[in-house]
Amino acid sequence: MSEIPASPSEPSASQGVGRAGTIMVASLLLSRVLGLVRDSVISGYFGRTEFTDAYRLAFQIPDLLFMLVSGGALSSAFIPVFSEYWHTGREKEAWKVFSTVLTIMSAIVFAFIAMCFVFALPIAKIVAAGKVATNPEILPLIAKMSQILLPAQYAFFIGGLMMGTLYARRVFSIPGLGPNIYNIGIIFGAAVVGHYMGRGVEGMCWGATVGAILGNLVIPFAVIRKMGMDFQPSFDTKHEGVRKVFKLMLPVILGLSLPSVFGMIMQFFGSYYDKGTNSTLDYANKLMQAPLGIFGQSLALAVFPVLTQFFTQGKMDLFRRQLDSTMRTVMYLTVPASVLMAMMAPQLVSAFFKHGAFKAEDVGPTAVCLRLFCIGIWAWCLHPVIMRAFYSIQDTKTPVIIGTVTTGIFVLLILALRGSMGYLCLPLAGSIAPMIMVVMMAVVLTPRIGGIDIKGLAITLGKAFVGSLSVVLVGGVVANTSLGSLEHGKVATLAITLGAFLVSMWGYYFITKALGMPESAYVERAMAKINRKRGA
Repeated sequence: MSEIPASPSEPSASQGVGRAGTIMVASLLLSRVLGLVRDSVISGYFGRTEFTDAYRLAFQIPDLLFMLVSGGALSSAFIPVFSEYWHTGREKEAWKVFSTVLTIMSAIVFAFIAMCFVFALPIAKIVAAGKVATNPEILPLIAKMSQILLPAQYAFFIGGLMMGTLYARRVFSIPGLGPNIYNIGIIFGAAVVGHYMGRGVEGMCWGATVGAILGNLVIPFAVIRKMGMDFQPSFDTKHEGVRKVFKLMLPVILGLSLPSVFGMIMQFFGSYYDKGTNSTLDYANKLMQAPLGIFGQSLALAVFPVLTQFFTQGKMDLFRRQLDSTMRTVMYLTVPASVLMAMMAPQLVSAFFKHGAFKAEDVGPTAVCLRLFCIGIWAWCLHPVIMRAFYSIQDTKTPVIIGTVTTGIFVLLILALRGSMGYLCLPLAGSIAPMIMVVMMAVVLTPRIGGIDIKGLAITLGKAFVGSLSVVLVGGVVANTSLGSLEHGKVATLAITLGAFLVSMWGYYFITKALGMPESAYVERAMAKINRKRGA
């Protein structure tokens, strides 16, 4: 990420974004790799059946709980408020806000978990309506797995709050462990509990819950306690900071923003199609999520505390420059990645999933879904950055309103396209909707912060697509020759795909450098670092 000049009084604020971004990219890269290993293990042991569909649908109830209690907004609303107190010398007040919010949210989340546990069966009948209608015997399994998964939600909610205190203090390594331990838990649940201990797909749910509690609750608690946590249970809702946190959360609770409900809507409509459809959509979506986690979410998390600090200190010129730089970086990195994923979708699906119970005939449908998902990857990656720009200026209402409108557009697109496209309307609509969303958010945010270089961003996006012609060329040659054969085996197919990526990225670098894109300097700096290490 390009760095911006900082004032002498705050030399490390913007410079820390690059370092934090590196940490987050590394941890989320590991998370995505483990996520792909996790899905590869699942596909190998369980394939693409009504039971893997049930496993995906079992997450609908925990996801519904997450949406109702606004888990995603909790940390995003908490971090700006905690940072405001922390960076203005009021650490004691910051911990007061933390203690009160944690106490209140613990009570609320426990109540919701208990309610969902008791009513798991009727709720499952609603969220998995299509699958239950054609295969009612699967309903008890969906409900049981949902009950196993519910305790993990407390870890996500409260763990997110504890990690928020670490983000506010620029500690990024520990929060990065959470997703990795969670994925390891699912892998253990699939391979050991599910396969060798005979628990089937249910074993993955046990692994997910244990992994979530360890990675998102136990470890962060131990770390912030060691760093001097001052927790005193409190229900003091009159505290100004506490009221501000819940005020920031309220719009998200009342809204149905697209990123929050996208997976639920997709799985709901997918349940009305043939067995294996929910799994197909999920496998393709998980591959699509890789660049989102590595580039979009990591850079958004890294820049969030800095944008919050700039806003708190009134340095809006630095705020705008850092935001523009981050968004251009996201575009530069995600466009070629998405093009290559679309070009070599069958090879990627085969390399990661085709073994064991996942047969050759399962590759085609998954690859088609992946290609349709790839259309909107750049927008999905840009969204978390723009959203956190809103959160940094303590505005959670506007992005939720835009996200809710986009959710309506997403559903309308599904209804309009499903008659002619079947379940393929879901990934296509899931690419069109986020593009509309990020454009709307950028346009609305511009006057709020004194300007976004929308023209410059559009030029960056256009040049990135021009640069990606090298990706199209290399990907096309590989995919349409014997190199692209799906009969090479997993390791060989993956090696060929990675080779194509490296070759095409060099072409992308030279083209974008010739086009005068400043982001191409990232490659030069990375190579310089590697050369220095070799010479050391």
